[in-house]
Amino acid sequence: MAQYQYPYRNPLAAASQPSMMVPTESIDQPPPPPPGGFKAFFANALRPKKSRQKLRKKSSSVSLATTAAAYDDTPPPPLPDLAPLQAHRAKYGAATARLDTQLGENQDYTTMIHALGLTEPFETDQSRRPEDKDRPPGEPAIASLDAELWAKIAEYLNPCETASLALASKTLYRRLGRGPWMVLNEPENYPHKIDFLVSLDKYLPHHLLCFPCAKYHVRTQEGQEKLQSAKVLNPLFNCPNARNVLRPAPRHRLTPTYNLPFTFVQLVMRAHRFGDMRYGIPVDSLGRRWKSNDWSHQTRYLIHDNGHLLMRVVSTRFADPGLTPSAMRLLLYNRDDYWPYFSVCAHWRDGELMDVCKCALGHIPKPRETGGYQAIEHRLRDALAARTYTPNTIITLCSKCRPKRRCPECPTEYLVEIKLTEDRSDRNRIQFRHAIVVTRWSDLGDGTSPGSSSSPEWAACNGEMEGYDSFQRLGRRALSGIFESAFTHDTIPGQRIISLNPEGKKLGEDGNGWY
Repeated sequence: MAQYQYPYRNPLAAASQPSMMVPTESIDQPPPPPPGGFKAFFANALRPKKSRQKLRKKSSSVSLATTAAAYDDTPPPPLPDLAPLQAHRAKYGAATARLDTQLGENQDYTTMIHALGLTEPFETDQSRRPEDKDRPPGEPAIASLDAELWAKIAEYLNPCETASLALASKTLYRRLGRGPWMVLNEPENYPHKIDFLVSLDKYLPHHLLCFPCAKYHVRTQEGQEKLQSAKVLNPLFNCPNARNVLRPAPRHRLTPTYNLPFTFVQLVMRAHRFGDMRYGIPVDSLGRRWKSNDWSHQTRYLIHDNGHLLMRVVSTRFADPGLTPSAMRLLLYNRDDYWPYFSVCAHWRDGELMDVCKCALGHIPKPRETGGYQAIEHRLRDALAARTYTPNTIITLCSKCRPKRRCPECPTEYLVEIKLTEDRSDRNRIQFRHAIVVTRWSDLGDGTSPGSSSSPEWAACNGEMEGYDSFQRLGRRALSGIFESAFTHDTIPGQRIISLNPEGKKLGEDGNGWY
């Protein structure tokens, strides 16, 4: 039996018209027009339009009672014991529960680390931790031990640690006396004295440690220090050994006309380490661009997450095709000290760096002969091979000079390339020429001290440390990748890294392969 429903009725005509039952399968029809009159006028005016008439959905022939009866035979699914989130937590707790059956201790490392983070702050600087005012003073406990016992304790410490112990309190200074300071001033204990003075760096923002004098000097250009050429004397403090050749200040050679004094590394790393620009200068202030001997150089620096200063030096020079071996030497070597014009570490003679540069220069294409039968022969060969010769082509290097090279004795990497560069020497002419580009990446250490104990990277780059294995310390991650990943607009080709000295020969100037 079909179900019926009331159609739309006009409220004004509802009293005069009887109710009608319309089947749901049909479209709602408007009521018949009433007889004329005042009421009929308003009924026709308020009648809905045909566009507002909507089709009604057909009712299902199966009743709800029939549908409910069909599902009465199927039992409902059982409810879960726990909610999904609680069930997941219970499953994770059962899988990661690490309880010692003997002691009942929780061996879950995640829980242990979280507990340490809530109870103890991960602060490396002890001076920033809040002081415990309820802690009883330790002076009576220190004074309870006689001077002879403290002297016995100091015998197990090095001069730096003994001096730090004597500086801890007045009671310890009275027990130990002036002996630790006198031992620290001896010439053979110079490295221990430097380590002791470096520990006082955070208390002297207006001073800078002078390594030739082993003293702190007042900064004369505080906040205005700028890196200048090696030909300019640029003292950052008044030092009596500024012109003493026997006791030179630590510095690293970048190019024949530029050096990097260790004092600038100190200023940059102190400002980063203590988070205050009163201690030094920003790292971006070290970047420079300069030209010398037809070479263009560009330096950039980066402070890595491990607290080390990374350096990149890019050296570029135009090169002509078909250079002879003597012309290559004139292009690569400085005649004053026979070092390369570009930036190198102290171990460049022991490896294949110069052979790689000469091999890359040999890949620059030579121009064709323009006259005679030789030109016709070249044209026929190019036509048969379906190729067109042009001197301004992008060069692909060979397997010898293409990979990046890593020095095995210091954290330094090199990349030699031949690029097509615009020559702007003539403003009225646009010309592109091939240029050799030598890029160097180096790790200069944490900037605390140039000695091998505290900053082995700086000493290794300057050739002052033996036994430094860069492949073991750096691992598989390249310095070039670490540096270039910090700057998204600078990219390098994905080349493999091989050793700069695969044979492991250490001949230095005695060998003849470097020239």
